[in-house]
Amino acid sequence: MTVDSTSTDTTTATDGITLTAGAAAKVKSLLDQEGRDDLALRIAVQPGGCSGLRYQLFFDERSLDGDEIREFDGVNVVVDRMSLPYLHGASIDFVDTIEKQGFTIDNPMATGSCACGDSFH
Repeated sequence: MTVDSTSTDTTTATDGITLTAGAAAKVKSLLDQEGRDDLALRIAVQPGGCSGLRYQLFFDERSLDGDEIREFDGVNVVVDRMSLPYLHGASIDFVDTIEKQGFTIDNPMATGSCACGDSFH
């Protein structure tokens, strides 16, 4: 008997960017509130912040040359080709606790960060 270890989990991307089921559900909810089905969640890395680079997450209807697009539970996640190397292996989640609410990024490529959690190098 052989065991198939292939996962059918739609939260894993081949290029290493992961959007958890909780984050995908939150994105879907936000898009439903906006009444838009033509938007994707764009994740970008931009210069700035106290550690040199800063994450940006926003809804975008644009398609840029070189974009990598992945689908997670019906949500399209778009990363531009310049940001992709900085996000390889990153996991995007949504937390909703008494202390904190919002999207979080766990990025093994980040060698350091500052207290705000949005900036890294």
